[in-house]
Amino acid sequence: MILIVCIDDKGGMLFNRRRQSKDSVLRQRVLKLTADTRLWMNAYTKGQFTEEAANITVAEDFLSRAEKGEYCFVEDADYTAALEKAEQIIVYRWNRHYPADRRFTVDLSDWKLAAESEFAGSSHEKITEEVYTR
Repeated sequence: MILIVCIDDKGGMLFNRRRQSKDSVLRQRVLKLTADTRLWMNAYTKGQFTEEAANITVAEDFLSRAEKGEYCFVEDADYTAALEKAEQIIVYRWNRHYPADRRFTVDLSDWKLAAESEFAGSSHEKITEEVYTR
């Protein structure tokens, strides 16, 4: 499975049970990246996808159901148990600091940075994409 997360400069993901931010260009990028395979998410994350996509599968237990090579967009789900079967982690950095009470706690120094790029989003002038592999 391949995890997808969005974080701020300090690893923040959520504040008061709400996502820190969302971006329509990032969503389109994720849909394009995952177009040929399943994109798993829970109902909370599906709420930000106004776009229809045949590859989106919604389930509250999506992290345990995802297979090798399938993507999991994680916002408010507990991802820690799924890390053992993760092949990659794709991190989108907002390049800002927001209030957060839930953080992405994976030590990425244990992973190999395989690719990094930047793009302009609809709500952020710079979003950094980092792809980590085992």
